[in-house]
Amino acid sequence: MDAPNHASALRLQHLFNRQYAAELDEERREFRRLQKNFEVQFERYFPDKMAPKTVIVVPSLTLDPDTLKKIEGINFYEERMLCMLMLLRMPHTNVIYVTSMPIDPIIVDYYLHLLPGITSYHARQRLTLLSCFDGSSKSLTKKILERPRLVKRIRASIPFDHVAHLACFNVTEAERSLAVALQVPVYGCDPDLVHLGNKSNGRKIFYACGIATPPGFEDLSTEEDIIMALLHLKVENPSLKKAVVKINEGFSGEGNAIFSYAGAPPASCLETWIKNELPKRLQVVAADANYLSFLGKFKTERGVVEAFIEGGIKCSPSVQCRVNPLGKIDIISTHDQMMGGEGSQVYLGASFPANAEYSAAIGEMGRRIAEELKNYGALGRFAIDFISVKEAGQWKHYAIEINLRKGGTTHPYLMLQFLTCGTYDAAKGMYFTGNGQPRYYLCSDNLQSDSYKGLTPHDMIEIAMCNELLYDGSSQEGVMFHLISALSQYGKLGIVSIGSSPERAAFFYKKTVDVLAKEGNSE
Repeated sequence: MDAPNHASALRLQHLFNRQYAAELDEERREFRRLQKNFEVQFERYFPDKMAPKTVIVVPSLTLDPDTLKKIEGINFYEERMLCMLMLLRMPHTNVIYVTSMPIDPIIVDYYLHLLPGITSYHARQRLTLLSCFDGSSKSLTKKILERPRLVKRIRASIPFDHVAHLACFNVTEAERSLAVALQVPVYGCDPDLVHLGNKSNGRKIFYACGIATPPGFEDLSTEEDIIMALLHLKVENPSLKKAVVKINEGFSGEGNAIFSYAGAPPASCLETWIKNELPKRLQVVAADANYLSFLGKFKTERGVVEAFIEGGIKCSPSVQCRVNPLGKIDIISTHDQMMGGEGSQVYLGASFPANAEYSAAIGEMGRRIAEELKNYGALGRFAIDFISVKEAGQWKHYAIEINLRKGGTTHPYLMLQFLTCGTYDAAKGMYFTGNGQPRYYLCSDNLQSDSYKGLTPHDMIEIAMCNELLYDGSSQEGVMFHLISALSQYGKLGIVSIGSSPERAAFFYKKTVDVLAKEGNSE
C-alpha cells in the first residue's frame, strides 16, 4: 500500500507544482502589464500637482524573517514611511497607509500639522489609515494578503476617478501579488530582478562598470569555498589583516562576519591554519548567531568573501539613485553613514550630504551603476554603499553593496525634501531648499536608552514642544521624529536633525539627546 500511496502523492505534488507555476506565470504577466501602464500614469499625472491620484503606502520590510526577529520594535519601523503623508500637501492626492497595528492619532497629527498650505482637516479627509491588527514579526505584506477583506477595503478606498500606485519599502513576490490583487502598479523593481542586489551580483555589476570593489570572491556556498577564498586573499596580499564573509541577502551588516589573520603562519601552512581557526575566529555580527547557524545560512543563500579595507581615514558613504518609469536616472542624495558593531558593519545613522571632498565623485559612480541596472530593467529607488579611504591626500572609493530597495537614508531625505521643497545638486554635492538655501541633517533610527522606556507618544510630543525641538517651518530647521511608537516599550527613537549648516544640525541632535536624557530620568 505504501508504494501506490507514495506514487499518488508524487503525482499530486507534480500537478500542484504545474498549477502553481501556471498561476505564477499569469501573475507575472499581469504585473508587467500594470507596470507598463505605470509609464503612462507617471508621464501624465505625476508632474501635475492638482491631478487626482492615490498613493497606497505599504511600509513592509519583506526581508529575511530570522534577521527581522532580532530587530527590537521591528513592527514600528513601518512608521518610518509616515513621511509619505507629506504627499497630502497636493490638494487632490489621497494617501492610504496600511500598518500591522494602529498608529496613535497624536503621531498622525504630528505629521499633518507640518503640511504647508493645507489644513489638517482637509488632509484628514484624504487620508485612509488601515491596520491588520497583527503584531507578529511576519512581514506586513504577507499579513495583508492573508486578509482578503482588507485587500478589498484598500481597493474600495481608491476613488473611482483616481490613478493609483503602490509605494513599498522593498518589492518581493509578496508585493507583486498584492499589486495584482489591488490592480495597481508598484513604484519599485520587478521582484524577478531582486537578485541583482545581492552581494555576489553587486560585485559583478561593479566589475562591469569599471568601479573598484574590495578584492574578493563571489558565488561561494560551502565552508571549503570560504577557506579557499580566505587563503587566496592572504596569499595575494600578505599584509592583509582581516577579511569579511558576507551572506548574499544580508542587510544592515546582519549577514556579515569578520575573520582575523592575526598570527597567521607562512603560506605553506596557511590553508590548514585557516581551516582549523575559522570556527574559532569568525566573528559573526548578528546578535544571537553562531558559527554553525551563520554557515548554514551561507550554504543556503550563498555569499562572498572579500578583503577588509583598512585606513587611517576611512568613511562609509552611500549614494541614493532612482530610475523613473520613463527611464530617467536621478542621483537623489549622498550620505556619510555612521557604522557600529563588530568591524563597523552595522548601520546606525548618517549625515547628509556626504563629505564635499568626494560627494560629487561617488555620485558619478552611482550614476554609472544606475545606468547598468537600468539596462536590466531596474525601477525606483536604490542605494550603493561604498568604503572610502584617504591615502596620500587622495580618496579611493570601493563599491561594496547595492541595496535594490529603500533604506535607512530614504525616509530622512524624503522628509527634508517634502518639508523644504528642495533638491539635491549632484554636481555640487549640496542640497538647496526651494528658496536656494543649503540644508544639512543628521539622522538615526537607533537613538536608544533604557531611560526613554515608558515615554508614550503623547509624552514625546509634549517634551519636544516644551523644549523647542520641533521642526520650525519658518526657519526650516529643527528635529523630526519617527519610530515614536517604539519609545515606550523599547526606549528606541528615530530622528532627523535639520540645520542650515552641519554645525546647526549637530546642535539640534545634541540638544535632543540631552533633553531626552534629562526628561527620561526626571520621574
